[in-house]
Order: sequence, then C-alpha cells, then structure tokens
Amino acid sequence: MSLVFPRPNTNAVHGKKDKRLMAEVNASPLKHFVTAKKKINGIFEQLGAYIKESASFLEDTYKNDELDPVTTEEQVQEVRGYLAKVAGIGEVLARRHMKVVFFGRTSNGKSSVINAMLCDKVLPSGIGHTTNCFLRVEGTDGNEAFLLTEGSEERKSIKTVNQLAHALHQDEDLDAGSLVCVMWPKAKCALLRDDLVLVDSPGIDVTTELDSWIDKFCLDADVFVLVANSESTLMQTEKSFFHKVNERLSSPNIFILNNRWDASASEPEYMEEVRRQHMERCTNFLVDELGVVDRAQAGDRIFFVSAKEVLQARVQRAQGMPEAGGALAEGFQARMFEFQNFERRFEECISQSAVKTKFEQHTVRAKQISEALRRIMDSVHIAAQEQRVYCLETKEDRQDRLEFIDKQLDLLTMDCKAKIKNITEEVERQVSNAMAEEIRKLHVLVDDFHMDFHPSPVVLKVYKNELHRHIEEGLGKNMSERCSTSITSALQGTQTDMIEGLKPLLPSPVREQVDKLVPRQCFSLSYDLACDKLCSDFQEDISFHFSLGWTMLVNRFLGPKNTRRALMGYNDQVPRTMALTPVSTSMPPFPQSSMTQEELMVSMVTGLASLTSRTSMGVLVVGGVIWKAVGWRLIALSVGLYGLLYVYERVTWTTKAKERAFKRQFVDYASEKLQLIVSYTGSNCSHQVQQELAGVFAQLCQQVDVTRQNLEDEITDMNSKIELLDSLQSKAKLLRNKAGWLDSELNMFTQQYLHHSK
Repeated sequence: MSLVFPRPNTNAVHGKKDKRLMAEVNASPLKHFVTAKKKINGIFEQLGAYIKESASFLEDTYKNDELDPVTTEEQVQEVRGYLAKVAGIGEVLARRHMKVVFFGRTSNGKSSVINAMLCDKVLPSGIGHTTNCFLRVEGTDGNEAFLLTEGSEERKSIKTVNQLAHALHQDEDLDAGSLVCVMWPKAKCALLRDDLVLVDSPGIDVTTELDSWIDKFCLDADVFVLVANSESTLMQTEKSFFHKVNERLSSPNIFILNNRWDASASEPEYMEEVRRQHMERCTNFLVDELGVVDRAQAGDRIFFVSAKEVLQARVQRAQGMPEAGGALAEGFQARMFEFQNFERRFEECISQSAVKTKFEQHTVRAKQISEALRRIMDSVHIAAQEQRVYCLETKEDRQDRLEFIDKQLDLLTMDCKAKIKNITEEVERQVSNAMAEEIRKLHVLVDDFHMDFHPSPVVLKVYKNELHRHIEEGLGKNMSERCSTSITSALQGTQTDMIEGLKPLLPSPVREQVDKLVPRQCFSLSYDLACDKLCSDFQEDISFHFSLGWTMLVNRFLGPKNTRRALMGYNDQVPRTMALTPVSTSMPPFPQSSMTQEELMVSMVTGLASLTSRTSMGVLVVGGVIWKAVGWRLIALSVGLYGLLYVYERVTWTTKAKERAFKRQFVDYASEKLQLIVSYTGSNCSHQVQQELAGVFAQLCQQVDVTRQNLEDEITDMNSKIELLDSLQSKAKLLRNKAGWLDSELNMFTQQYLHHSK
C-alpha cells in the first residue's frame, strides 16, 4: 500500500486553512483538542501504512537469496516492532472523545460532581443511590436520552434520573466492572457538545479489581478527578489506586476535589487549619508521591467544593430561580466560586495541556520512528549502492577474464596441436627404426626360444603357438626398452607444458587439483604385433632335402620364389615332395621391370628339364659326352663323393636339425611379414601418443570450459543482481523520502498544536 503525499498548491491555501482552524479554536477551547486529534490521527494512519510498506520491503529484501545482505534481521524485527507500536498508538488515537474519569470512595459525591458540571441531574445521586458500575456519560445528537449496556446494542430509553437509577438496579448482570453508556442529548448540556466524555465509577474501596479497572477504563483517560471527602483525610485506598494509575500511564492529569466542604461552615474557627492540612497532604501526594506536577502547579489541581450546593444552585437557576435560594450554608458564594475555578482550570487543562499530554509523546515517538526508518532506508540505499558498485566491478573483471581466456585458449590450442604433431612424428620414426632393428635381430630372439620339438602335427601346433607368444613378448619387451622411456619422458614433458600453459586460465582452487584431474603416470605404449595372426599361414618344410639335389640347386640359383614358379611348370615330370608355404595375399605385387631377367632364366631351365624328361635318350647322350670328356674314374669318384655326402646329410638329419630348419624358415617368413607392418606399428604407437595427449588436452579444455561457463554464469548473475539492486535502490530512496515527508508533517503538527498549547 503506497502513501499519498499531498502538496500545498499555494501559501494562500495554507493561510485560509490556518485562519479557519484558529477560528474554531477561539470559538471553543475544547475544539482545539478535536482538531488536533483529527490531524494526528491522519498522520498516524499514513505512518502506519508507510511502516507496513517498509516492513514488507525490508522482509522481501532480507529473504532475497539472490542478493548479499543489504539489511539485517534486526532491522526487519525493529520495523515490525514499529508496526505494532504505531498500530497500538493508532488505536488510542482513534477515539473520538476526550475522556475524564472520576474516582473516589463510596458516597464521596462523584455523581454529584458530574451532575454539577453538567448543570443537570443526569446521574442518580444522594441518599440511597450508590453507583454500582461504571457510567459513561457522553452527548448524542438526538433529543432523547437512552442507555447502552456493555455487550448489547439495545437502546433503553430513559427520561428521568429515577428511571436511570431504576434501570441500573434492575439489571442483575451489572457488577462493579461493568460499563453502562448514558447517552444524553447535547442540546441539554453545553459541556457535552464538544465531545467530552465523563465517566463515573463505583467506590474504589468496594473492590480489589483495581488493576482490571485501570486496564479497562483508565488507559485511554485524559484527565482523572479524585473526589475526596473533606470531612476526612486521603485514604490509602485512594492513594494506592492512583499509584497504580501513575505506574501504567505517563504523567496523568489528576485533579483533587475535596467535596462536602460546606460542612466546614459549622466550625469556621477550624476552617483554615483544616484547609491547610488538606492542601498540604494533597500537595505532597501529587508532588512527592506521584510526581505528576510541581508545587507551583499543585494549587491549580486541588479544590475545596460542595457539589451538592452547586448542583442545587444551577438547577434553580435553570428553573428561573435565584441561585442563593433555599437552605444553603454560610460561605456558599466562596464555594461556588471555588467550583467555578475548578471548572475553569479543568477546561484550561483540556484546551492548553490535554493536547500536549495526549499527543506530544506520541508525536515525539512518531518522529523517532520516522527518523529511525529514514536511517534504515538510507542504510539500505547505501548498502545497495555499494553492492551495485561491487557487482559492476565484478562483472567487468569477469568479462575481462573471459576475454583473456578465449584469446589464450586459441593460442594454446594452436601451440598444443603443433607439439602433438611433432611428438607423434618423432614417435612414429623412433618406433619404426626400433622395429626394423628388432626384425634384423629376430633370429637371436627365435634362437632363445627353447621347447621340446617334434615333427608331429600336434606338437608342431603347440610349438608354433608358444613361439608366437615368445616372439610377441620378446619384441614388445625389446621395443619397450628401446622406445618407452624416451617416448614417455617426451609425453610427460608435453603434458606438463600443456598443464602449465592452461593453469593460468583456471581458478586457484582448480589449479591445485589439476594434477589429480589429469592423470599422467599410467600411460604405456602398446606394441600389438599379433604374431599369431601375422604368421598363421606359415607352413614349414622339415622333410629331408639333399643339398646337391636338383630342387636345391635350382633353389640356390633362382631363389625360393622363382624355384616354385619354375618347378610348377613341370610338376608332372618332376615329382614335388616339399610342402611349400603359400604366398601371402598381403604381400605387395612385384615390380614388372625386375622380373624380366629372372623369367627368362626360369624359362630356359624349364625347357631344359622338359627336354631331358621326355626321353631317356637324353641321359645316354649326356653320359656319353661326360664319359668322353673326363673319363670313367673321375665320374666314379664324383659319384662316390656324391653318395657319401648324401649319406652324411641323411644321417645327420635329426630332430635338432629339423628344429633348426624350422626356426630358420620361421625367421625368414616372420621377418618378411613383420617388415610389412613396420609402418603400421609406428603409426599405431604415434596414434596412441596422439590420443593420450589429445585426451589430456581435452580434459584441460573441459576444465577451462567449466571455468568459462562459471564466468558466464557469474556475469549473468551480476546483471540480474545489478538490475535488482537498481530497483531496490529506487524503492529505498522513495521510502527514505517518505520518511522525510512524514517528519515534516509531524514538525508542522508540533508547531501548530503542541507549541501553541504552551
């Protein structure tokens, strides 16, 4: 709910308004109170709405989790407390009447005093009439008097005092703590025309419920009149009651009427002494015990009257009879003047000091509250402004940081790609060279393999499998000894360079944990040669072959490949007992230019073989030619040596010889196959290194991306906070200005009513 701030249009409007208000005040002193009450009620209504708006604003601000605290829980509770206090003050100010309560012991003449002030017999009084409940007398605009009982809206018509007394005594539900409103026509009583309420009470010596009386009837009273019996002194019951009133209310306005002073006329010689004693005791009670007035003011609060005489005189005057008529004691005029003096002081108290006593503390309290709220709103405004400056600086810092990270990341990405390319090329070269060297030394690795050998197929299969495993492990171990250390060192160095290059882009807490986030010690190259698959089509030939046999001679001159091709041409004429290993389909084709000469030689030998195999005549011709050329002895010697050599080779063709032949054939075959995958293995190892480095770089970039996302989120959060703080600043400034406006309204009220009352 927003407050509306009326602004004066011109000074002339203020002048006319002030003149009208002053005219009302001059017309009747009591109207000064009425006008002031309306004004202060309006101010407190605006203050209550302002505090409610401020409390809602502070509570919403305090509970806003998006902002750092710009207000405290103490401030929120403080403003809530102000709301309750202003609501309580507003309830007090909401009364439309000024209230005067009469207290005293039973039969001290409280009702008579009220009747005398009203100039009419409004309340039952005299012998046989004791007020048994609280009677509230106030004016009504109607012409008929009526009665309202507590808790009921039924209007009970009363025309005479006797009817009122009868109604009060007939109502059995009424007790000393009950309240009955006597609505008396304003036309019959001038005092009630200014909204003055007079409350009569039962005797304070007939109940112990004084605290409940005070809470129920006295907290909103403006003036208290203690009606004492001048024929006795102030009793402790009366003093105790007003002590309680003084504890609950701040500086209550108390008048003391020593009623039945007409009794002093029978003993005139003691009158002044008794008056002096009563005055001294009453003054000590008001000044020393209660502290509500000083001694200079006490004389205007203590009076010696005879309410019964005043009432009788005023009723007679109203009937057109002389005031002094009837049986009146000596000194009536002095007592009449004393009562009139009381009434004059009473009205002066209402017109001059009631506004001050009723509204000054509330006005001061309202100014304190408005000033406190102004300070709170000012502190909220300053805190929001400081936080906004911090958010702007933080936003600018995060934007600069984000721009720096983007630029550095681009540069580092290019640098890391270059490093990864260089190290992968070096790894490929190093692994290829090492593998080529190991292939050249493959026979050493094969010779180191020891296992029982037997030419049976089952044993050969197991032997091959174990040999494959031995070659795989041996080559992997040797390759690792040659390459892994240097490659791992280079890899770790590159990883370290990457991490150190990207660390400045990460926040401090992440920098300390980046080594844990990026593992760098568990990498090892995998040399997956797959010897079992690579040599799966290897077919050994461990059958006996004479070294000077036709096949071996052709093989020696033409080589294994061309021998197979040559012998394939006459396989029907020359029986072939050797199991040849089929040529691998993975071998690259032979160049056409390098095969021309070899093909020519193979054709010649093939033709020769075909010629000699067609007829035995060829053998005879050749034998005859040799016989003629060298003689039979040399031929016999040659044949003998040839036979001995054959026998020797046949005898020495043992299992060991077969194993050696097997290993030799395997080395030749495996070397040829391994040469085909040298480049592949080098590329594979370089790819592993590349994947490792790329993975490390990707993890680092992921951390950088998290940092970038956090920065972007912070920037978005800062923008939201800045927008929210702008709104909060504007609201706090508006509420601060409202507090200033309310303070100016209170100052105007103080100047117009409170200072004027002085």
